[in-house]
Amino acid sequence: MSAPAPSPLAIVDAELLPRQEEVLTDAALAFVAELHRRFTPRRDELLARRAERRAEIARTSSLDFLPETATIRADDSWTVAPAPAALNDRRVEITGPTDRKMTINALNSGAKVWLADFEDASAPTWENVVLGQLNLIDAYERRIDFTDARTGKSYALKAPEELATVVMRPRGWHLDERHLADAEGRPVPGALVDFGLYFFHNARRLLDLGKGPYFYLPKTESHLEARLWNEIFVFAQDHVGVPQGSVRATVLIETITAAYEMEEILYELRDHASGLNAGRWDYLFSIVKNFRDGGQKFVLPDRNAVTMTAPFMRAYTELLVRTCHKRGAHAIGGMAAFIPSRKDAEVNKVAFEKVKNDKDREAGDGFDGSWVAHPDLVPLAMESFDKVLGDKPHQKDRLREDVSVAAGDLIAIDSLDAKPTYDGLVNAVQVGIRYIEAWLRGLGAVAIFNLMEDAATAEISRSQIWQWINAGVVFENGQAATADLAREVAAAELAAIRAEIGEEAFAAGKWQEAHDLLLQVSLDADYADFLTLPAYERLR
Repeated sequence: MSAPAPSPLAIVDAELLPRQEEVLTDAALAFVAELHRRFTPRRDELLARRAERRAEIARTSSLDFLPETATIRADDSWTVAPAPAALNDRRVEITGPTDRKMTINALNSGAKVWLADFEDASAPTWENVVLGQLNLIDAYERRIDFTDARTGKSYALKAPEELATVVMRPRGWHLDERHLADAEGRPVPGALVDFGLYFFHNARRLLDLGKGPYFYLPKTESHLEARLWNEIFVFAQDHVGVPQGSVRATVLIETITAAYEMEEILYELRDHASGLNAGRWDYLFSIVKNFRDGGQKFVLPDRNAVTMTAPFMRAYTELLVRTCHKRGAHAIGGMAAFIPSRKDAEVNKVAFEKVKNDKDREAGDGFDGSWVAHPDLVPLAMESFDKVLGDKPHQKDRLREDVSVAAGDLIAIDSLDAKPTYDGLVNAVQVGIRYIEAWLRGLGAVAIFNLMEDAATAEISRSQIWQWINAGVVFENGQAATADLAREVAAAELAAIRAEIGEEAFAAGKWQEAHDLLLQVSLDADYADFLTLPAYERLR
């Protein structure tokens, strides 16, 4: 019996966008509809499984490597598919949203890879979702340019051989796209919209350019979620008529549960896997989310006090390098989020030294590449990796067999000799309000206090406020972390912003709404799984 025809997708409550017909073609929407029909039910089951696992963690306050997959970990014979030439050297990767200016600047940045982001660095307005796809198509067709209306400066692409390789990041499994719905009115998962439109339009085009459809997979929580992605890749390649293995996926190990399943995740994706990435803010956010009722030993200090040299973070990153190299995959390090100041040379000097030390450490630990948020940091990171790699494209031959990580090492939060501070609470409120306000206006990557922040920043900020209040933390000044104190700090920050930007700009922004939403997700007794879920309801 033949499969039913895909349900037609309706575009719901969406503004008409210039050139949207080039992205939202009948054939592309039919492909997304078929992805939705085949794979959304399994997505729904896996989201339910996340909740079950979280309940088990709440009961036990522990995690371990999976006994049922021990044979996969013990089998030394398997490796992931060899990296294609365009993804073999990844020593510096730049990240950012897919607006027109960023698309040109990132491709021209000198980085080896650009993470073209439809996830945490992009607020999922319909405009960002559709026009971001259009910008990538235009870039591959070399018909993209941009003139800044404010400065008059023009931007155009460099020669093809000088451009970064694109690795596109779709939204996480938890987010739906309300502007695309099936015949029953169910929204399509944002991940399938982002992946489907990009793959349909660009898979063949990229192969013709000597590259391919490459992806970063965010917020994965288990190898079963990686298995679902692999099934999607197999179907998509057959449907569009490109060779199996054209897809390559790098998985962000940015949840605590995924840290216990790194080998299994690579195994499930082995014909399509290219590496794993070690993030920081989402990883810490995941620890708080999963162990939020685990008592004092799971209370994190200020986010900026949790560097990658913290013992439990070191266990995670070293295990990632060992796992990747054992299986022939690239290990990609974390983000240098500093935004250079055009006014303060001393700020830059101090920050550049920190970035250099961080990238030197990653290269020395065996990572094959790392992330930066700004083009000015590309040469700095490149120097760190050039010193270690030389002419080699990577250092997968460093197997790091000296690394031995026990299950408890990954959640030894109390091994860090730092405590939450009152200034940390103030910073969490400040950054939370400022980021959410920009997100509600459609901006996902936001410069705040000389750092490029994205949605993961807001998640760790509100999670720390929630955790400190619920754990009864007392700060060094004797004040207890309470809901009233958080409200007091938030009110003071709102007043400070109003004074800083003026009444007119304050009224034109979404400051009160951002303040209210931060307090909602920081103070509600029921911890929201993702800040972006209630925020998306307010995004217009």
